[in-house]
Amino acid sequence: MRGGGGRRLRVAVDAANGMVTIDRPILEALGIELVPLYFELDGSFPHHEANPLKEENLHDLIARVEESGADLGVAFDGDADRAAFIDQLGTPVGSDLATGLIGGELLEREPGKAVLYDLRSSRAVAEYIAEQGGVPVRERVGHSFMKATLRRRNGIFGGELAGHYYFRDHYHADCALLAMVEVLNLLWQTGRPLSELVKPLQRYSKSPEINFVVEDKEGKMAALAAHFHDAEIDYLDGITVSYPDWWANVRPSNTEPYLRLVLEAKTAEELARRKAEIVGILGQPAE
Repeated sequence: MRGGGGRRLRVAVDAANGMVTIDRPILEALGIELVPLYFELDGSFPHHEANPLKEENLHDLIARVEESGADLGVAFDGDADRAAFIDQLGTPVGSDLATGLIGGELLEREPGKAVLYDLRSSRAVAEYIAEQGGVPVRERVGHSFMKATLRRRNGIFGGELAGHYYFRDHYHADCALLAMVEVLNLLWQTGRPLSELVKPLQRYSKSPEINFVVEDKEGKMAALAAHFHDAEIDYLDGITVSYPDWWANVRPSNTEPYLRLVLEAKTAEELARRKAEIVGILGQPAE
């Protein structure tokens, strides 16, 4: 696969000793110059946890991108249904921003279609999808909800902050390899680096997902609603409080004993101030 300038794209891929190792022939068939990392199948995951959402698990891939001069880095999780992207400078690209990029690329082929994003995503995602001629659809977290809504709305694509990417043309299911192909298509068609392509989506300051061990989850969410009583509030998934300059979502984990917080603001200063305010209600984050 060649970029706009005709150069073959060099792509560093961290298989994390997981299932994407068996897809190596597919990766090589893409016509890229593959720079492989941890392609030995090993369920003990000897090099790092197979979770590309954690920054510490991306360090080796970032180093490989930087040393090899790769155009793109891709980290897969253990069962290869999630992917995280690293730009050519070694900077991770948020999965919500990748959702916006891929959605925009698909909308060039089919304008006017719905593109789904989960409610933890940056406001920039909905704005960008609309700017690209699509219909942004906000959905709660979870593959069952994303797939059902994608089908019901006849959407073309959807993405979650966790790195799941759903495609209408893949039976409305998620496929990390297809997401990688669409990012490669963007690099190939535009001839521009990923850092430049993602810039239009980098509009706000946003926190990662922050976990809190909370015994009375409903009580804490009620306390948030009372404290931010003048906000626009919805309960699509947990509680979301929205103001013109910032928003926050707090939701109970479906799999762990946590409340999870994501917040975003127009400035880093506002983000820090609002985070401190919410931590004062929820208690100190879990380690």
